[in-house]
Amino acid sequence: MKAWLFLAVSIVAEVVGTAALKSSEGFTRLAPSAIVIACYGVAFYFLSLTLRWIPVGVAYAVWSGAGIVLIATIGWLFLGQRLDAAAIAGMALIVAGVLVINVFSKAAGH
Repeated sequence: MKAWLFLAVSIVAEVVGTAALKSSEGFTRLAPSAIVIACYGVAFYFLSLTLRWIPVGVAYAVWSGAGIVLIATIGWLFLGQRLDAAAIAGMALIVAGVLVINVFSKAAGH
């Protein structure tokens, strides 16, 4: 259970850092750039803790898949970025893949 909490913290930190990346304007703005660096540091630290219990392939699949879906949703809700049917279908497949790993895979470290 601790591993999944660490992975969730890592995912949230990565998503916050990625959301701030746009505002950093190529690391030319100090505050957003500092947020990006701090959040990525937290994300990778907690991802490394996760790897004590969950295999790297599974952890990275969940981490990257959840990050993709969450940051695309933030872009759609808050940044006015459009998602077409293909993008939505692709993200649904990502979510389905993460669910299959977590529910059915013995490699998920349950």
